[in-house]
Amino acid sequence: MRFATLPNGTPDGRLHVVSRDNARCMPSEVAMTLQAALENWDALKPDLEKEYARLNQGGGQAFDMSQALAPLPRAWQWLDGSAFDSHGALMDAAYKVKAEKIPGKPLMYQGVSDRFYSGSEDIPFPTEDDGIDVEGEFGLITTAVPMGTTDTLPHIALLVQINDWSLRKLGPPEMKTGFGWVQTKPACSVAPIALTPDELGEAWRDARVDLPLTVEIKGEKLGAPQGYDMGFGFDQLVAHAAYSRALPAGTVVGSGTVSNENCREVGSACIAERRAIEMIDTGAPEMPFLEFGDHIRMECRAKDGSPLFGEIAQTVTKA
Repeated sequence: MRFATLPNGTPDGRLHVVSRDNARCMPSEVAMTLQAALENWDALKPDLEKEYARLNQGGGQAFDMSQALAPLPRAWQWLDGSAFDSHGALMDAAYKVKAEKIPGKPLMYQGVSDRFYSGSEDIPFPTEDDGIDVEGEFGLITTAVPMGTTDTLPHIALLVQINDWSLRKLGPPEMKTGFGWVQTKPACSVAPIALTPDELGEAWRDARVDLPLTVEIKGEKLGAPQGYDMGFGFDQLVAHAAYSRALPAGTVVGSGTVSNENCREVGSACIAERRAIEMIDTGAPEMPFLEFGDHIRMECRAKDGSPLFGEIAQTVTKA
């Protein structure tokens, strides 16, 4: 199934079912919001599947993804992992800021969840001097997860595509305080469509998205790294988060920046990684961080080229 949230004048918008080709949609009569659907997912899922089947047989209205909000415009929790080992290794080597990792446990932080930007709105920042960067990620949305749950796959309701905006020049000072990120991590952007894992077919493998995420900066390709190379699967990330807390329905969990060991061949999903490669290879970074007016684009498509999450296409602006 595929879902989007369209504006209706309320903070949470109106839940719509989206057709398999992302061309049409219709308001769900089963649940008014995605949050409401997630809070009673097991009971409502059969009726949501019936709505999805009817829509794919025809009908509905044209779906304009540029009008959609984030699938969950706000959420109870946003927990972002750093599950791609190659990304962490590059950051450590280039910036000499080594995270203290606990063997067998993923890195994870809790970020802003009261607001997720849509995939099409302009994104405001205080100043270009903070090192504005993108981070292309995959993510998931859970049903309610009891504390201590280890078999978490049944609680992964939906998958999403995320741009985890970062202010790179604020990151190292905040990390050194030992209190974590606040200013470094503004609100994220989420592509317009959330889909159930079965929509990926064989590309949903080992609780990972086995597909490339294409990232473009100012019309030029930054990279298309594969999502499968996670050191921890999404099921493990959810289990880590739920170790000492219950996760409410609608918790969003991110993979961290998609990254591959052969990044010099496939490229990167963030500017910082490109700059890290330049620092390692030549001793100095060359690619600049984003400036006001710069346009970014991210998209993941199925292996046959068909659309999945829709695209994130945004312009950086002055707050």
